[in-house]
Amino acid sequence: MLFRTLVTSCLIVMVCAVSIACAGVTGQEVEYRTGGTILKGYLAQDTALKGKRPAVLVVHEWWGHNNYARSRAKKLAELGYVALAVDMFGDGKTAQHPDEAGKFAGEVMKNKAVGEARFNAALEFIKKQPAVDPANIAAIGYCFGGGVVLHMARQGADLKGVASYHGSLATDAPAKKGAVKARILVFNGEADKMIPASQVAAFKEEMTKAGAQFRYVGYPGVLHSFTNPDADDYAVKFKLPVAYDAQADRDSWAQSILFFKEIFGR
Repeated sequence: MLFRTLVTSCLIVMVCAVSIACAGVTGQEVEYRTGGTILKGYLAQDTALKGKRPAVLVVHEWWGHNNYARSRAKKLAELGYVALAVDMFGDGKTAQHPDEAGKFAGEVMKNKAVGEARFNAALEFIKKQPAVDPANIAAIGYCFGGGVVLHMARQGADLKGVASYHGSLATDAPAKKGAVKARILVFNGEADKMIPASQVAAFKEEMTKAGAQFRYVGYPGVLHSFTNPDADDYAVKFKLPVAYDAQADRDSWAQSILFFKEIFGR
């Protein structure tokens, strides 16, 4: 625990220094398509950097492509990567109530072909960006988005790695042996009422049988949506079993930075 705390602290200092230096970080709204659906994303990168570099797709929570997803894309750009906050719902729509969010997310999850097409449209879009090395792409996702990136990894998506934060682990399309190409990193709260221990155990067994390279990190006493500072407001407003946890947020991001360095080699 002491070692992890020291690593986290050192990485936070390093990231702060990098963020100050990254005066060239910019973000812009972009559009791409799949079929007849317009998808509205947000592209973040440090325009002061030269040459091609790795890229990371950021898949939003069930609230949709909002400022939180964009903030994570900016954090990745500060690390020197090109990042695209994707749109899985279409037309950039966002939800204002859990019922609406559940409807939007459910429509994607029950129609896997649609979800896969929207993810792959984002993947092809990012690969075509001038600053991106198309051989070095990863994806991260939060809650709903965590389930999305894990599904794509299960299907053998051509990604260096995926990271899921408080994402659903359940699936009706488990990974087949040898199918998973991406390295997998999962962060979940052990007190998460939406992801029971049985789901965690089933996920670990599935990944082991599939021969996937994966690591699971559980945070004792931590609830769902622990990386999102807005979670406490959602808990009060909608009586949801969610809560922000600053320590778990910092630690998961610090471990993610190391993960990116490992999978990209930079």
